[in-house]
Amino acid sequence: MIGKQRITRRGFLRKAAFGLGGAVAFPYVADSAALGKSGGVSASNRIVMGCIGVGNQGTNDMRGFLGDERVQVVAVCDVNREGPGYWNGGIAGREPGRRIVESHYAKQKASGTYKGCAAYEDFRDLIARDDVDALLIALPDHWHSIPVIMAARAGKDIYGEKPLSLTISEGRSMSDAVNRYGRIFQTGSQQRSDQNFRRACELVRNGRIGKLHTVRCGLPGGTPDISKFGGRQKPEAVPEGFNYDMWLGPAPYAPYCPARCHVNFRWILDYSGGQVTDWGGHHPDCAQWGMGTEDTGPVEIKNVKGTFAADGLYDTASEYYFECIYANGVKLIVSNRERGGVTFEGSDGRVWANRGQHDAEPKSILESTIGPNETHLYRSDNHFRNFIDCVISRKAPAAPIETAHRSITISHLGNIAMRLGRDLKWDPAVERFVGDAEADRMLVRGMRGPWHL
Repeated sequence: MIGKQRITRRGFLRKAAFGLGGAVAFPYVADSAALGKSGGVSASNRIVMGCIGVGNQGTNDMRGFLGDERVQVVAVCDVNREGPGYWNGGIAGREPGRRIVESHYAKQKASGTYKGCAAYEDFRDLIARDDVDALLIALPDHWHSIPVIMAARAGKDIYGEKPLSLTISEGRSMSDAVNRYGRIFQTGSQQRSDQNFRRACELVRNGRIGKLHTVRCGLPGGTPDISKFGGRQKPEAVPEGFNYDMWLGPAPYAPYCPARCHVNFRWILDYSGGQVTDWGGHHPDCAQWGMGTEDTGPVEIKNVKGTFAADGLYDTASEYYFECIYANGVKLIVSNRERGGVTFEGSDGRVWANRGQHDAEPKSILESTIGPNETHLYRSDNHFRNFIDCVISRKAPAAPIETAHRSITISHLGNIAMRLGRDLKWDPAVERFVGDAEADRMLVRGMRGPWHL
C-alpha cells in the first residue's frame, strides 16, 4: 500500500512507462493473490499482452505466455489471415492464432466459451492500444527493427524473437531505443534459460578448463525446405487474405510466390541471413556468455569460406566457416562442419554444451562445484516466465537486447566477410570496420518506402 491506495500491476507499468521520462522509480507492491501465490491472479493485475506475428515461432511463444497465469493475451496480429506454408506445410495466421487464444480461455469459463481476443492485420493498430502492457514480436528478420522501436517508444515491454536484427545498424538502433525508453526486452534466445548451457559457461568462466583459447560453434547448414513449398518459386497470384505488400514491408519489391514467405524466407538475403543468423542468436550467443564478452565482440574475422545457395530464390550461405579473433587472443570458430552446440577448449580441458546436455573432458570437470564467491551466471529456467518476472520487477531479463545485439553481430560480420570473400578487421567499440569503407556500407540496408527507422 502506498498512501492507502493499492497499486495494480497495470498501474505500475503505466508509471514505469511514462513517469520520469521512462525511468523506473516506483516500487512494485501487490498482494499474494495478485502474484498467483493464492487463488490465482486477478484480471486487474495481469500483464496484458498482444502478439505480433503468429505464424511459426510466434505461435509457440504465444502458447508459452498463455500458460502463465499472470498474463492475459488480448490480441493477435498477422498480415496473413489464414493459410498454409508454415512449419512442414502447416496452416497458421491471425485467425488460427485467435482461435488458440479463445480456446485457451474458454476452458477456464463455466460457459465454455470466450470471445475476447482481437485480430489485427497492421501491427501499428495493436501497438496503439493503451491497455496493452507487453508485446510478443515474432516476425521475419527484415521486420524486426521498425515494430520494436515503435513499441519501445509507445511504452511497451517486448519479447522479441531471434535473430535480433537484419543488420548491425538496425540492431544498434533497436538496442538504443529500448534503453532510451526504459523498456524490458527479452530476446527469444532461449538457450539462456537452459541449465546445460549455463552450467558449461560457469565452468569456463571459473577456470575449470584452464586458460580458454578456442571456442567452436556448430550450426546447421543448407537451405532446407521447411515449408514444403520450396518448389513453388514462380510468380503466383497472392492468396486471398494475405497482405503481401505489408509482408514485404521495407524489403525490396519482388513478385509473390509461396517459396518466398512464411518459413523459407530465411534462405533469402533480402529478409534474413540464412542458417548463419537463424542459429546465430543461439550458439554464438552462448559462446559470448562463456567467454565473458557479452558487451563487446571480435576484432578480426579471418579464414572465411562460404558457399552460397544457388537454388533459384535462395541465396544465403549453405556451407560456411569463419574465425572471430578477440582482443585477448581467443578464437571463436563458427561453421556448419563443427560439432553441434558450443565447445570451449582450454589449457586444462574442454566443455561442450547443446540443448538438454553438456559434457566435459576430463570428466572430473563435471564434478566441480561453483563456490559461493565464484562467478554465478544469470539463472532462468523458463524463458517466458523470466520475461514476465522482469516486466513486474523491472530487472534485466536473461537475454537483454544489448547482449543479443552483440551476439548476432558475430553472424552479421561472418556473412559480410563471406560475401566480400576476404578477412576483415572490426572495432567493437565504435561498431565499424577498420579502414574498409566497402564493408562499412554493408552494415546497413536501404528500406523500401514509406518504411524507415
